[in-house]
Formats: sequence, structure tokens, C-alpha cells
Amino acid sequence: MKYHLVTLGCQMNQSDSERVKRVLDGMGAQWTDHEEEANIIGILACSVRQKAIDKVYSKIALWNKRKAKHNLITFISGCVLPADRKKFLKLFDIVFAMRELPQLPQMLSQYGITTPAALERDNLNPKEEMSFFWQVKPKYNSSFEAFIPIQNGCDKFCSFCAVPYTRGREVSRPSVEIIDEVRSLVEKGYKSITLLGQNVNSYGLDKKGAEISFARLLEEIGKIGETSKHVFWVYFTSPHPRDMGRDVIEVIARYKCLGKQIHLPLQSGDDKVLIKMNRKHSVKKYRETVTAIRELIPQATLFTDIIVGFSGETEEQFQNTRKALKEFEYNMAYIAMYSKRPGAASYSWPDDVDLTIKKQRLALLSDDLAEVSGAYNANLLDKVVQVLVRDTDRKSGYLSSQTEGKITVRFASEDRSLIGKIVNVKITSASNFSVEGELVEVSELVG
Repeated sequence: MKYHLVTLGCQMNQSDSERVKRVLDGMGAQWTDHEEEANIIGILACSVRQKAIDKVYSKIALWNKRKAKHNLITFISGCVLPADRKKFLKLFDIVFAMRELPQLPQMLSQYGITTPAALERDNLNPKEEMSFFWQVKPKYNSSFEAFIPIQNGCDKFCSFCAVPYTRGREVSRPSVEIIDEVRSLVEKGYKSITLLGQNVNSYGLDKKGAEISFARLLEEIGKIGETSKHVFWVYFTSPHPRDMGRDVIEVIARYKCLGKQIHLPLQSGDDKVLIKMNRKHSVKKYRETVTAIRELIPQATLFTDIIVGFSGETEEQFQNTRKALKEFEYNMAYIAMYSKRPGAASYSWPDDVDLTIKKQRLALLSDDLAEVSGAYNANLLDKVVQVLVRDTDRKSGYLSSQTEGKITVRFASEDRSLIGKIVNVKITSASNFSVEGELVEVSELVG
């Protein structure tokens, strides 16, 4: 029996897929890279973006045609809105919430008999189910880079976002489990570890004092780095500006293993738009956080998320976002044109910014980003930096790597044994979003 899994969406879905693979492996199923060979095909969906949902419908249409000539069971999980879940029940053999993953073997053995129970999942205890889910050991997709879920769900209810309706309310994973998983990965030689959650820096708030804070969690992980002989970097995504306290920034500054790269979603540089987005933070509050980062971790890179063309966004409000992007000097910004999502509060609001204007605003912000990012990269010239070699580069004869701040660095080498190692590279040229360098003698490898 062979299986294939299609994973859409964010890093959380990527992490969840590692646990799905572990469960299917435990049943004796074998992975195949070719979905046409599979007897079991699953998809981890993402209701947050319409393109991802469209891909789900395209895939299941092909798979259901195959059933006439091929023994095939299909399932779907991931971030799925209740309305989408009801539709998928008619198309997939099994529909389940990710926290129900430990029950997947029984669902498969009964071939869909338990499927309708997915509609009743809100009557179950999500905290207990998540506890069972987190006990499933992941089958890591990489030997040097890992993602660790520390929290699931979101209580923020931003008006443009459907995550609270697909993932549910916030549930924090026990810190003992997180710390043990980090320690185990470090001992195995992992170089990059990312803590995942829809709102990581609200970690522990749902436990009402029965769990440590996010800052304390980072500190415990930092202590692992202090005693370890291995070089590794720990990151987290995504935080919310409202919960990003100075205590978190101080901990990152204090411990060497905590990666000096922070992803802090802005979404808009205009206070009125932020209020309409229900972001619960102002540009002033955001500026205070960035100021603290620049003060305590001057070497840190800063990434963000921005939405252009949100419902009712005026030209003046967009220009405020441009000003913010230039002021905060981001190294990278993931810029998206606003689109309605069923389930989000803004779905009933007019999508009244013309698509042509959205595209123009996206292009202008992209140009602004290239300018500020390029200036940072130019300052790396002639410096020797540590990089984690991640893969071969698109440029023939080169390897692709990232600095601790996640700046992409390519260098000439065909030595694939360097992949997964931290090496020293001297920067020789720079562009807006990447730099190029020369490998320092391999004898100077640091990880």
C-alpha cells in the first residue's frame, strides 16, 4: 500500500504533514513521490487563500476519475472552513480535523464510516485532541531543518483572516514537550529550528498561569544553546505586534542560538486601516517594538507581511504604508493583494479597490522593498558571514545558503556534502534580495 500527500499553505501545514506521514508509515504504508501510484492520497488544505482551495477541487476531480480504474482512498485535513468541510464530505472519502490525526488509522480501516463525525468536531474537547496530536512524532522532511508547533489556533480575529474558524481558538502545547523536542533535534545535529504557531508570542496565555510565557520558553531553549557543543539557530513565526513585549526581545539578544531574525507582521502602515483590520495595535506601538529591536539586537533582520487594497483603503492610507516600509527598513516583506475569504469578517464588506490599483500598489511597495533591502545587502560586501547551506542553487555550479538573518547567499561550489552545514562565506557582490560570495576554507567550518 502506497500513499502520497499534497501540502498547501503555510509552514504549519508543512509541519503537520510530517506527523501525517508518521501515522501512515506506522500503518505500514509506503511513501511515493508519484500520486498516480498511490492507494491513499491526502491533501492538507488551506482555506485562507482561494487559490489553494481551487487547487483542492482540481486535485479531487482528477482523483475521483481515477477511482473507476484504481483502488484509491482520499482524505483531506488542514485549515478548512466549516462551509468548505461540508462540501468536501461529498468529494473525499475521509474529512477530519488535524487534531483528530491519531484516529486516522481507524478512519482508514473503516473507510469513511467515521467521516461525518468531522462535522461534529466542535463538540469535542480541542485541548485534549491537540494533546494527542502533538504526541504523534513527526517524520522530519529534512535532516538539518525542522519545524516545531508550539501553539495552535488564534484568538485575535483579524477581520481579513479565517484562521480562527479553520484552526479554532488558541491552544498551547506543553513547554516540556517543546523543550524536549528542541533538545533532541540539537543532539541530532539540526542547524535550523523554527517554532510555529498562528500567534506564537501569545504562547501560554490560554493556560492562565499554568504554563510559562513565550519569553520564558525562549529562555529555556537559549539555555540549551549555552550548554550545547553544536551551532544552531532557533526562529519563530508568526508573532503578533500586540503581544511582542520587550522581554522577548531581551531574551533573543541574550542567547546566541536564538536567531537574529524577526518576522513582525505590519499588514498596514495606517492606523484607520489597522482598526478596520481589527489588528489591535497602532503604528506607534509597532514603532516602539521595532525601536526596541534596533536598540537591543542591532544586527537583527526584520521581515513583515503587508496587505494592499484592503476594503476601503485610500491612496493616502496606502502612502502611509509606503512610509512605514521605508521607515522600518525591512529585509523582506511578503506583500499580498487583498482578496475576500469566506468566514472572515470582511467577507461581507465591499472589495472596492480596483484590481488594477491593487497591482500598482503591490508593484510600488515591491520597488520600495527592493531599495531598502538592497541597501542592507550592499553593507555586507567584503564581510565574512556564517551561512547554513540549504541546497543547490538555480545558478549552475553554485550552492544556495542563508545567513542567520535569512539573507540568501549563493557561492560557487558543487560539493553537495556541504548541504546542511554552517560554513563561512566572504561576500563579494550584492543585489536587492540576495548576495553572492566565496567559500572560506572548508577547514573553517563552524557547524
